[in-house]
Amino acid sequence: MKAENLTGQVAGLTGLVDYQMGSIVSRTLIDKSTGTLTLFAFDKGQGLSEHTAPFDAMVYVFDGEAEVTIAGKPLLVKQGEMVIMPANQPHALRAVREFKMMLVMIKS
Repeated sequence: MKAENLTGQVAGLTGLVDYQMGSIVSRTLIDKSTGTLTLFAFDKGQGLSEHTAPFDAMVYVFDGEAEVTIAGKPLLVKQGEMVIMPANQPHALRAVREFKMMLVMIKS
């Protein structure tokens, strides 16, 4: 189902992005000048290397378990939990086991 087909409809998060062995899969649901909403599925051991972003970003884990490191501090984020990564702070993500997350970035 395309993102534009989701508008005004009920959809379960877990079925909108699928795991793929040895990979990270992403699906952008909203992409506006003021912010984005992207779903990700990480296979165990996969991750995003340390980087910074100019805006605050919220990660909500809706399946599995991830280690999110912010400014050198590792945090274990499990299903049903979220963390806000502050703007301009180095952060990284790694799948402790398979996990799916929603990334919400507000640009204003």
